[in-house]
Amino acid sequence: MSTGVRRRMGVEERRQQLIGVALDLFSRRSPDDVSIDEIATAAGISRPLVYHYFSGKLSLYEAALKRAAQDLADRFAEPHKGTLGARLLRVMRRYFDFVEEHGPGFSALMRGGPAVGSSATNALIDSVRQAAYEQMLSHLGVIDAPPRLELVVRSWISLAESTALIWLDGRRIPRGELEIQLVHDFAALAAVSAAYDEDMATLLKQMVKDEPADGPFAELIGRLIALGS
Repeated sequence: MSTGVRRRMGVEERRQQLIGVALDLFSRRSPDDVSIDEIATAAGISRPLVYHYFSGKLSLYEAALKRAAQDLADRFAEPHKGTLGARLLRVMRRYFDFVEEHGPGFSALMRGGPAVGSSATNALIDSVRQAAYEQMLSHLGVIDAPPRLELVVRSWISLAESTALIWLDGRRIPRGELEIQLVHDFAALAAVSAAYDEDMATLLKQMVKDEPADGPFAELIGRLIALGS
């Protein structure tokens, strides 16, 4: 028979539990609408004990944000197997998995939430964008990106963010369509840049040379041809 005695948690274990509880609540509602009392109740501890581990809601919010930011950055990591188009589509599916699982929390992460103006929060957001940028260069086989490629990649990352935020507001477009559209968007941005730059033209040829007839990039070409027929 159970004695009903709760196991005492160590300091770090309790901190991680509170971060997990807060992240779960922030994922379901705006952090502005979640109180310390709710977090304490969900964690099964008293309000004063929350303050024993965190100085306040802002510090707990930033800790939860840090965990979420690392998770989101990890979504861009993808084994270099298969064609670029297929890899990017897998990345977008994992990205939207995160967006769907952490709706309000994702919005708070990208828009600043209650920690708006906090240098720590801004640094976390920048770290996600930088991790995504570095992963994209890795997929492209580029170490030191020339200016036009950097513009393409960073513009595409911003487009993915804004697309996800707009999608969360009503989800009026099927998620799967947006995932493939964002892959097409990357190819389109690269193609426009290639029209102005020889290095980008060379990179674009490398991107599409091994793409199968049923791959995402080939699908985009087919759709564009159909528009002109």
